[in-house]
Amino acid sequence: MSRIVSAALAGLLVALPAAAQQGGQQWFVPGQGQQPGQQGQGQQRPPQQGQQGQRPPAQPQQPAQRPVQAPPPLAPGQPPPTAVIGIVDVPEIQRVSSAFTQVREEIERRRASLNDDLQREQLRWREEQQRLATERGAMTPEQLRVRERELQDRITDSQRALRDRAASIEQVAQGALREIEQALGTVIRQVASSRSVNIVLPRPLVIFNEPPFDLTTEVAAQLNRMIPSVTLPAEAAPAPAQAAQPQPARPAGGQGQQPRRN
Repeated sequence: MSRIVSAALAGLLVALPAAAQQGGQQWFVPGQGQQPGQQGQGQQRPPQQGQQGQRPPAQPQQPAQRPVQAPPPLAPGQPPPTAVIGIVDVPEIQRVSSAFTQVREEIERRRASLNDDLQREQLRWREEQQRLATERGAMTPEQLRVRERELQDRITDSQRALRDRAASIEQVAQGALREIEQALGTVIRQVASSRSVNIVLPRPLVIFNEPPFDLTTEVAAQLNRMIPSVTLPAEAAPAPAQAAQPQPARPAGGQGQQPRRN
């Protein structure tokens, strides 16, 4: 079961470029709006009727800010800015990220511990079932129903507790991955802006590129400086292993050690 975690975490983080793009296109177009000389007119006073009128008065404020939404459409006949492309290898960044490695190892440890507790619980359930089977002939039908119901209740409670622990581990993993994802998106924008890159592509989409286009090493180094580790919530105590202790078999016949209630 612990092997599932590594594949699940890697699969989640491989999709980071698409997730980072959901907040707008600022990841893939971080340098947009830095093109000089396109809108130098109309900043001191509104355009007159005789001027060309390419943008409304509020439009010149957008190039001074990093775009949050998609960039405004180009005016008729205006060419798009020259594309400056960078390449990022997200799986390689995951491999060298100290925070990603820490989260993966801790989640694997917690899942392994959960799997060990599950194995112990299953062993207890089997022992209880075998004990019940050997004592079946010495019990009345009512005693047998009570014992079976008690055992089923313990199994149900233990299963519920184990499922809650599994859900808690998954929630911790998702929260840690979101934190790393947000930091990675910020670092990619910063590195792209520092190199005047306005388009960032994941490596799987690129068949060939020259080394200067690759931002992976710089992004990975800055990510490790920004977020060297992630603080994970403490794991809840494994209560089900203590709650599911097998109860001693009750004598069914005339030994008289446990008085019956009328």
